[in-house]
Amino acid sequence: MNAGSETRRILLVEDEKAIRDAVAAYLERENYWVTMAGDGQVALDEFAKRSFDLVILDLMLPRVSGERVCRAIRDKSDCPIIMLTAKGEVEDRIIGLELGADDYLVKPFSPRELVARVRALLRRAHIDTEPQREILEFGDLVIDISGHKVLVQGKEVDLTASEFKLLTTLSRYPGRVYSRMELVEKVLGYDFEGYERTIDSHIKNLRAKLGDDPRSPKWLYTVHGVGYRFEIPHDTQPVSLEIDDMLGGTRG
Repeated sequence: MNAGSETRRILLVEDEKAIRDAVAAYLERENYWVTMAGDGQVALDEFAKRSFDLVILDLMLPRVSGERVCRAIRDKSDCPIIMLTAKGEVEDRIIGLELGADDYLVKPFSPRELVARVRALLRRAHIDTEPQREILEFGDLVIDISGHKVLVQGKEVDLTASEFKLLTTLSRYPGRVYSRMELVEKVLGYDFEGYERTIDSHIKNLRAKLGDDPRSPKWLYTVHGVGYRFEIPHDTQPVSLEIDDMLGGTRG
């Protein structure tokens, strides 16, 4: 399947192979990129390796339960989750939603209905993540998301579009380690056909422009054998402010 830059990546977690294959076929027909997992541990391993736009999660799973998988994902991400289960009692649905699931579908279900719910959740998530009037501040480093500007010690730094997207991707989740392939997908797109080490060149250029010494980094850290992470300097706390607040305006 050809995956364009707008293709959404879905993690499908279902231990029944027939259901898993049927759902995956419907999703791929809608041009979603599907990664499948047959048990909870594989699901957690896949989620740790790469980013997903949505998770379809069976409640009853071998090795690690759906409840534990849902809780683990919610501890790290606000990725939309649709929970699947053979249990139809109201209490079970409430438990699923309280764990952090965004939607709940009881077996047996129509794959077409599931696809419709996937489409609706992704649309809602996309609306919720439209460009915000937001500034991220990490001590000397200020990232103006909507203004597409970066300042270090009050001076604007000239970044390329890829460098800016790389910085914002890393800085939104301080401490999270991103593999090079994850960063390629997020920054350059799923259809990028170049070498994943291209990210190393972008990081090198970004460090130079920010004045971040790789031998004694302040923000951008290398995780050897894996990729990169953004860290908050020990003497600062992250600040996320709306631009109107920064300018002394009032919120309606």
